[in-house]
Amino acid sequence: MRDIVTIPFNGVDSLIVACDNSGAIGMKEDDLVQVPYETVAYYAFRVAVMECIAAGGEPIAVLLHNFCGNEPWDELVSGIEKGISELKLFDVRISGSTESNFSLLQSAVGLVVLGKKSIAPTTEITYSNQLKFAIIGRPLVGNEVIEHKEDVVPLSVFQEVSKVNDVMIWPVGSKGILYEINQMFPSQEFSQEMIISNVDILKSAGPSTCFLTVFRSDQEETIQKITGSLYRSLRIEK
Repeated sequence: MRDIVTIPFNGVDSLIVACDNSGAIGMKEDDLVQVPYETVAYYAFRVAVMECIAAGGEPIAVLLHNFCGNEPWDELVSGIEKGISELKLFDVRISGSTESNFSLLQSAVGLVVLGKKSIAPTTEITYSNQLKFAIIGRPLVGNEVIEHKEDVVPLSVFQEVSKVNDVMIWPVGSKGILYEINQMFPSQEFSQEMIISNVDILKSAGPSTCFLTVFRSDQEETIQKITGSLYRSLRIEK
């Protein structure tokens, strides 16, 4: 199952709620990863918005929970706006709150993306040996995200793949690729030995630096054309 909540309303649409957290990443002295707050917010937004889009949601609002102090607020908002701009989204509202009564020793951010989705029925992809799998991007975490930016899948690429008909997309989180494959097809059970790939399938992908995609054989050329050098094939042997 995805890391989202779906709430039907008005009989026509559903509200998609997706979130992400970031801790000990920022510009405080005790932070474990030292990066600008714009970067912190951008990657937190990235995780939540990818989950929202993967679930079929159209992002409409972002709520920022800031525990870094008053000063970084504008920079945090700038990071969210950067992600919104990459996706060419319009009328996405940003609001939130700052913990200003007490100062934390380390930076912390929580972020919620709200999206809207039509209740119209969608076709679910069921597992079969004929399906093709690929990893787009590479699992990276911590300072690797900054040091290997070329391996982080752009939001625009993720968005373009999401628009291909009958293709399943699934952001990879901190539990790794193997965990996410088992979440995609909960009626199946996949072990590490079944997955053939040149990518570490157990490694954390941090702020969703990569995503899984599942498609028919005749769609492979389209996916490769969109994703270019970020495309890494993955084979399952059962």
